[in-house]
Amino acid sequence: MAIARFPTVVLDCPDPKVLAEFYGALLDWKVEHKEDWSSIRADYGDSLEFQRVENYQAPAWPGQDRPQQMHIDVVVDDLDSGEQAVLELGATKAEHQPGETFRVFLDPAGHPFCLCLN
Repeated sequence: MAIARFPTVVLDCPDPKVLAEFYGALLDWKVEHKEDWSSIRADYGDSLEFQRVENYQAPAWPGQDRPQQMHIDVVVDDLDSGEQAVLELGATKAEHQPGETFRVFLDPAGHPFCLCLN
C-alpha cells in the first residue's frame, strides 16, 4: 500500500498567473488563480502548481551557480512547430542546445523545459 498518491509539482516563480497561463496554453489545461498561487489541471487529473516567491532568481542553465533544480519535458510530434508555438507563448530558446532529439527553452520565469520528439 502506498504511503501517498502522486505528488503535486510546484514551481517557484515571480508571477504565478503568468507562468500558469504559459503552461496552461502549452498543455491545453484549465487554469485557476488564487492570490499568490495558480494551478493548471488536465481533464484527466494531472496538475502543476505555481507559487509566488519574493526575490525569485531564475536558474542559470546550464551553469551551476543557480542550478535548474528541476525541469519539465513535454513530448511533441515536430520540434520546429513546437518551437514556434512555445516562442509565441512567451518562452525563449536556450542558447545551449545539447541534443538533436529535443530542444531546451526557458519559460517566462526562467525555468528550463524541453520539447522532446515522441
